[in-house]
Amino acid sequence: MEKLDKLDIAILKILQQDNFTPQRDIGQKIGLSAAAVQRRIKRMKAEGVIKRNISVLNREKIGRPITLFVEVVMESEKAEYIDTTKAIFRSTPEVQQCYYVTGDADFMLIIVVPTMHDYELLTRRIFFGNNYIKHFRTMVAMDLVKVGLDVPLDAVTL
Repeated sequence: MEKLDKLDIAILKILQQDNFTPQRDIGQKIGLSAAAVQRRIKRMKAEGVIKRNISVLNREKIGRPITLFVEVVMESEKAEYIDTTKAIFRSTPEVQQCYYVTGDADFMLIIVVPTMHDYELLTRRIFFGNNYIKHFRTMVAMDLVKVGLDVPLDAVTL
């Protein structure tokens, strides 16, 4: 993998704010041609620095206003149990994010649903239906204070 330079970092900062920024505009802001910006973006995608291009949606406007944080504790940390459970969480659309963590819990999930009834049905499907899960604990978000996937780039060593 080629090391990121200051121009790569500048491009990434712009793309994290608005992925639809035209390459010519990026080039004007950082002093490169649109073609040079395009080559750099293509390289960073190929190297896995840029993983996906996504749109961040307003959950309330699409009928998914409830955000839940769920700590999941496994019966055992056998690799088979962990792998099976990861696969279940990966394939569940309501699970927005899933982290395999250290500490008292084994997984931390961020889930979005339209209603608490929908969450109850989801718990029956992915938690109660999984014999590898010992228990889970749910916290309901009362307010969305900040949400983002931007990676801080100011401290990236070049």
